[in-house]
Amino acid sequence: MAIATAIPTVPRGPVSAKLNFSVPPPPGVVAFNYTSTPPAGEPQRNIDTVPQEASITDIRGHESEYTLDRDAFQIIRGVPPSKEETSGSDFRDDASITANYYPEVEKLLLEHIPGANRVFIFDHTIRRADPDAPRKAVQFAHIDQTPFSSEKRVRRHMGEEADELLKGRYRIVNVWRTLNKNPVETMPLAFASSSSVEPKDIIPVEHRYPDGYVGETAAIAYNPTQKWHYLSGMTGDERLLLECFDSEGVKEGSGVAGGRVPHSAFEDPRSRPDAEGRESIEVRTLVFGP
Repeated sequence: MAIATAIPTVPRGPVSAKLNFSVPPPPGVVAFNYTSTPPAGEPQRNIDTVPQEASITDIRGHESEYTLDRDAFQIIRGVPPSKEETSGSDFRDDASITANYYPEVEKLLLEHIPGANRVFIFDHTIRRADPDAPRKAVQFAHIDQTPFSSEKRVRRHMGEEADELLKGRYRIVNVWRTLNKNPVETMPLAFASSSSVEPKDIIPVEHRYPDGYVGETAAIAYNPTQKWHYLSGMTGDERLLLECFDSEGVKEGSGVAGGRVPHSAFEDPRSRPDAEGRESIEVRTLVFGP
């Protein structure tokens, strides 16, 4: 059960750390990334990253000051233990996660996103600290979806209902939590307030899947006006909502500041060399309404 115990060595407070940003490709070149082994002769991705020192603010103690409509991220605290923990499955089996954790995520979003009336969960990713783990923490600034791929996701998953659902408000929200038994000490997640991100910072990247499906993510170019944050020592009873897209965010005068949250894991220079590696699960969802 991932409930916190006190560890005095958890890095706290503001930090200056390197984040990896992307360089836009030459004009006329489509940026791409393969999610698995690329075809012969193709690189995994054709977009370069460059490290940049960034100031990252710790929002611990100020969690309630940040909202989805302004920042595209939100912290939820005091979440009861998941059935995945109490049943002993402990997030090791995909079928068990779908049966136990997905309904909890759906309930959480319906309770904490005002006006939300429907949630569809389309996948999840487990990230482990084991060097041989298939998925590890992603260390470059990115957004999981773009307006193009968000509409495409609705059409892919909602079938005949898609046209009607697309007339209303729709969002893609990731629900992130740590799987560590103790507060996170290493490789925390940084996230930039949507209101501080300019359109020119966003680089569309084709996301190419083995089954032929082509989505679109966004790489992020560095801009000193971006405001980066993290939540120090995240625990298993906390959830981080990361809003990748909000249809209201592309409407003039809606009051929604972009609805897109760049994020990246980063190496905290204050972490102990022998600290426990960070592990996590993120669940990706379509949220409809109002």
